[in-house]
Amino acid sequence: MSDELKTCPSCSSEYGYQLSDALYACPECGFEWSPTEESKSNAVTVIDSNGTLLADGDSVIVIKNLPVKGSPKPIKAGTKVKNIRLVEGDHNIDCKIDGFGSMALKSEFVRKA
Repeated sequence: MSDELKTCPSCSSEYGYQLSDALYACPECGFEWSPTEESKSNAVTVIDSNGTLLADGDSVIVIKNLPVKGSPKPIKAGTKVKNIRLVEGDHNIDCKIDGFGSMALKSEFVRKA
Protein backbone atom coordinates (compact mmCIF):
# COMPACT_ATOMS: atom_id res chain seq x y z
CA MET A 1 0.00 0.00 0.00
CA SER A 2 1.03 3.56 -0.66
CA ASP A 3 1.19 6.55 1.71
CA GLU A 4 0.00 8.77 -1.14
CA LEU A 5 -3.21 10.76 -0.51
CA LYS A 6 -5.67 11.38 -3.35
CA THR A 7 -8.48 13.90 -3.67
CA CYS A 8 -11.92 12.36 -3.28
CA PRO A 9 -14.00 12.72 -6.49
CA SER A 10 -17.21 12.86 -4.44
CA CYS A 11 -16.54 15.51 -1.77
CA SER A 12 -13.13 16.91 -2.88
CA SER A 13 -11.51 16.01 0.44
CA GLU A 14 -7.70 15.88 0.26
CA TYR A 15 -7.47 12.86 2.57
CA GLY A 16 -8.43 9.95 0.30
CA TYR A 17 -6.22 6.97 1.12
CA GLN A 18 -5.42 3.65 -0.53
CA LEU A 19 -7.66 0.88 0.82
CA SER A 20 -6.35 -1.96 -1.37
CA ASP A 21 -4.35 -2.34 -4.58
CA ALA A 22 -7.27 -1.19 -6.74
CA LEU A 23 -9.39 0.87 -4.34
CA TYR A 24 -9.21 4.23 -2.56
CA ALA A 25 -11.47 5.48 0.28
CA CYS A 26 -12.42 8.86 1.73
CA PRO A 27 -12.50 9.14 5.55
CA GLU A 28 -14.81 12.19 5.45
CA CYS A 29 -17.70 10.98 3.24
CA GLY A 30 -17.01 7.22 3.08
CA PHE A 31 -16.88 7.17 -0.73
CA GLU A 32 -14.77 4.41 -2.32
CA TRP A 33 -13.36 4.64 -5.86
CA SER A 34 -10.95 3.08 -8.28
CA PRO A 35 -8.31 5.36 -9.85
CA THR A 36 -8.90 3.74 -13.27
CA GLU A 37 -12.61 4.60 -13.14
CA GLU A 38 -11.77 8.11 -11.96
CA SER A 39 -9.75 8.87 -15.11
CA LYS A 40 -12.62 7.66 -17.32
CA SER A 41 -15.18 9.85 -15.53
CA ASN A 42 -13.04 13.00 -15.98
CA ALA A 43 -13.27 12.79 -19.79
CA VAL A 44 -14.20 15.97 -21.65
CA THR A 45 -17.63 15.99 -23.32
CA VAL A 46 -17.67 17.95 -26.59
CA ILE A 47 -20.59 18.26 -29.01
CA ASP A 48 -20.28 19.44 -32.62
CA SER A 49 -22.56 21.91 -34.44
CA ASN A 50 -25.10 19.15 -35.20
CA GLY A 51 -25.25 17.85 -31.63
CA THR A 52 -23.09 14.77 -32.28
CA LEU A 53 -20.76 13.69 -29.49
CA LEU A 54 -17.07 13.97 -30.44
CA ALA A 55 -14.21 11.80 -29.16
CA ASP A 56 -10.41 11.92 -29.30
CA GLY A 57 -9.14 10.74 -32.68
CA ASP A 58 -12.30 11.65 -34.64
CA SER A 59 -12.24 13.48 -37.96
CA VAL A 60 -14.24 16.68 -38.37
CA ILE A 61 -15.11 19.08 -41.20
CA VAL A 62 -15.01 22.87 -40.79
CA ILE A 63 -18.47 24.31 -41.62
CA LYS A 64 -17.54 27.98 -42.28
CA ASN A 65 -14.50 30.01 -43.28
CA LEU A 66 -12.45 30.73 -40.15
CA PRO A 67 -10.00 33.65 -40.17
CA VAL A 68 -6.57 32.84 -38.74
CA LYS A 69 -4.64 35.54 -36.90
CA GLY A 70 -1.33 36.20 -38.66
CA SER A 71 -2.33 34.39 -41.85
CA PRO A 72 -3.53 36.10 -45.03
CA LYS A 73 -5.96 33.29 -45.83
CA PRO A 74 -8.73 31.69 -43.75
CA ILE A 75 -9.36 28.01 -43.06
CA LYS A 76 -11.90 27.24 -45.79
CA ALA A 77 -15.29 25.69 -45.15
CA GLY A 78 -15.16 22.00 -46.02
CA THR A 79 -11.60 21.48 -44.75
CA LYS A 80 -11.28 18.01 -43.22
CA VAL A 81 -9.35 17.79 -39.96
CA LYS A 82 -8.17 14.34 -38.87
CA ASN A 83 -7.22 12.98 -35.47
CA ILE A 84 -8.57 15.70 -33.17
CA ARG A 85 -7.86 15.92 -29.44
CA LEU A 86 -10.46 17.23 -26.99
CA VAL A 87 -9.43 19.70 -24.28
CA GLU A 88 -11.06 21.91 -21.64
CA GLY A 89 -11.77 25.54 -22.44
CA ASP A 90 -13.41 27.83 -24.98
CA HIS A 91 -11.48 26.40 -27.93
CA ASN A 92 -12.09 22.75 -27.05
CA ILE A 93 -10.50 20.97 -30.05
CA ASP A 94 -6.74 20.74 -30.60
CA CYS A 95 -5.62 19.60 -34.05
CA LYS A 96 -3.14 20.03 -36.89
CA ILE A 97 -4.36 21.51 -40.17
CA ASP A 98 -2.32 21.13 -43.36
CA GLY A 99 -0.93 24.51 -44.37
CA PHE A 100 -1.62 26.09 -40.96
CA GLY A 101 -0.03 23.81 -38.33
CA SER A 102 -1.33 23.33 -34.80
CA MET A 103 -4.70 24.95 -34.13
CA ALA A 104 -7.35 25.20 -31.45
CA LEU A 105 -10.91 25.20 -32.80
CA LYS A 106 -14.34 25.73 -31.28
CA SER A 107 -16.64 22.75 -31.63
CA GLU A 108 -19.51 24.98 -32.81
CA PHE A 109 -17.70 25.53 -36.14
CA VAL A 110 -17.17 21.85 -37.02
CA ARG A 111 -19.24 18.75 -37.75
CA LYS A 112 -18.24 15.12 -37.41
CA ALA A 113 -16.99 13.61 -40.67
